[in-house]
Amino acid sequence: MERMAVNNETRVTQFIFLGLSSNPDLQIIFFFVFLVMYLGTIAGNLLIMTTIYVDSQLHTPMYFFLSHLSFIDLGLSTVTVPRSLVQFLLQSKTISFSDCIAELFFFHFIGGAECFHLVLMAYDRYVAICHPLRYTTIMNRQACLLLVTSIWVGGFIHSCGQTFPVMLLTFCGPNEIDHFFCEGHAVSVLACSSTFFSEIADRSNSGILAVICFTVLLVSYAYIISTVLKIPTAEGRQKAFSTCASHLIVVTLFFGPILYLYMRPMVVFDTDKLISVFYAIITPLLNPCIYTLRNEKMRHSMKKLGGRKVSSLGTHKN
Repeated sequence: MERMAVNNETRVTQFIFLGLSSNPDLQIIFFFVFLVMYLGTIAGNLLIMTTIYVDSQLHTPMYFFLSHLSFIDLGLSTVTVPRSLVQFLLQSKTISFSDCIAELFFFHFIGGAECFHLVLMAYDRYVAICHPLRYTTIMNRQACLLLVTSIWVGGFIHSCGQTFPVMLLTFCGPNEIDHFFCEGHAVSVLACSSTFFSEIADRSNSGILAVICFTVLLVSYAYIISTVLKIPTAEGRQKAFSTCASHLIVVTLFFGPILYLYMRPMVVFDTDKLISVFYAIITPLLNPCIYTLRNEKMRHSMKKLGGRKVSSLGTHKN
């Protein structure tokens, strides 16, 4: 354990991750599983962003927000997975205190932005279905850019509220983090000073944020469903529901684990790490699949993009 003495007080300067398992064989398995998932996340989200950028027919608010969600998902995985891959292969699983705080900050920064972004996407669907005649006026380019900027500001404020209380703690005892990344609660329980304020801040910040965002989403979709049910034709109702189904699935996958983690007692369970794997790594991998498999327009645009690449390759060879 590396420590330094400051004002006659020994302070921890680095932490050690216990990870998902101490079994070397399992760590090799986890390495390949995480690697495949991360490569899939990169490929899937880059494909969505490229397709939306290239196809002018997808230059609408809904697909602009979808492209931005892919960017956020890519960032959320990148904060934790590359370091985890190194840890699975190396005996040394250490991280400096400053790097740990940075990882904690960026994880909540991007994660908070995703919470707000999912609410933003629900608002976009609400305006499109409940106020279709005013949609292009309300969701104009300037409004879209302003809304996207606001979610990053919200994510920054949320992250500061998560990170600063942990920075104020004194770490002078054990330095083994029972996690595979610097998760706030897993780090704060190692402090030798009182963690009451940091735990309350953690719960009130992330927990209340998740509850508020999820409640707003439920209210938005209550209005959306109410409006859709009034559509006279079955084809019209099906088309309206299909544009919302993918988003509802993504919302459930993202908020379900978070609500479980922050709405239960302040204790650490062995399942916490697995739940973190789900919302931090698996969900960013699944989101591109959910949106492409259920969205006919996206599938068609991806086929066109693939055709362009094949055509350009053939032209280049000739």
